[in-house]
Amino acid sequence: MLCVFCLVYLGMALGRLPGLGLDRAGIALCGAALMLAAGALPPESWTQALDLESLVLLFALMLVAGHFAEARVFDALAHRLASSQRGPHALLAAVVALGGGLSAMLVNDIVVFALVPLLVRGCSARGLDSRPYLLALALASNAGSAASLVGNPQNLLIGEIGELDFLAYSARASVPALVALILVYVVVARIWRAALQAGPATEALPAVQVQPWLLAKSLLAVAGVILGMVLLDRHRELAALLVAALLLPGRHIDSRALFRHIDGHLLLLIASLFVVTAAFASLPATVAVATALQSDGFGPERLSVLVPLALVGSNTIGNVPLVMLLVQVLGDLGTATLTALAVFSTLAGNLLLIGSLANIITAERAAACGVRLGFMDFARVGIPVTVGSTALAVGWFLLLGWYW
Repeated sequence: MLCVFCLVYLGMALGRLPGLGLDRAGIALCGAALMLAAGALPPESWTQALDLESLVLLFALMLVAGHFAEARVFDALAHRLASSQRGPHALLAAVVALGGGLSAMLVNDIVVFALVPLLVRGCSARGLDSRPYLLALALASNAGSAASLVGNPQNLLIGEIGELDFLAYSARASVPALVALILVYVVVARIWRAALQAGPATEALPAVQVQPWLLAKSLLAVAGVILGMVLLDRHRELAALLVAALLLPGRHIDSRALFRHIDGHLLLLIASLFVVTAAFASLPATVAVATALQSDGFGPERLSVLVPLALVGSNTIGNVPLVMLLVQVLGDLGTATLTALAVFSTLAGNLLLIGSLANIITAERAAACGVRLGFMDFARVGIPVTVGSTALAVGWFLLLGWYW
């Protein structure tokens, strides 16, 4: 079982296994199937390992974000940015604010998926190099998503598993997220200053019309999800699912169009990793090692352990697999530890291109539009942003009474 676990997490780090046509979701599914076939989990317990509450909540949030996309709200926001008379630096600041703000309310992966092609088209129409704006969007989506429990998949998992209070979490996480957003603008503006020059406009962007009712419906759905997260301590996934279900009936948007925004690969990846990590956590050797590390003062409740663990883990196996591994293996982590884990694993996602799914989506969507964002493009801005935001976040948590 240990060999299967190691192969699965090696695949998480590499993105594939050499010689096999499997992506991360396929690797995780194969690993889960092998674990179950070998009896690593009793038949009556493996379904409990899935944590359906987290999966249902993520599914519902994908539908809500999909309604935003189908209602052309993203299109309208991107058009307003690109067609304004702002200068290049003011446009960069607006991209950071938009990407960070939307990612605090919606899953950041869906935000960048929707905005990247629109941003490329808008920059091209204004004669601007789209690369600094795309980098700013990716980094801001990670930074902004740290502020809320619905901003990204790992925060959502932590919030559901740990039953964290929505407002209490945001009260602690909003300052590091805001500082990170400021750093994104400063670093991108500094490093890409030569590219932030306005060129001759090439075309006028066609106007985007959003029906008021669809806009209101989208905003009410987001407000409903957040209200449910704030008011409910348990079964928040049911409230979110009800909100998402209310979006389905309608004359203007077909339900099949909304279902196209469901990221089945991500849901499959998370479900499979629940099984793999639960089987690994049940091994006697795993329990013994985890107990020994915590008794020797190497538990994640200390920032001196958690911060480097988040940086390394998020940029190797990924922040979602890292969070699931720690939660499963270490068991009942306290509210303070889970809050810090959510913030630092999210901020760490800005370090490298492979640090978060939002980064990878940005690069892939940009490539489909003819814009190449390479590993070094991300590293040049991601490393200073991550080092600076992580250091300042450490200082913030120390002020709040966390232990180094």
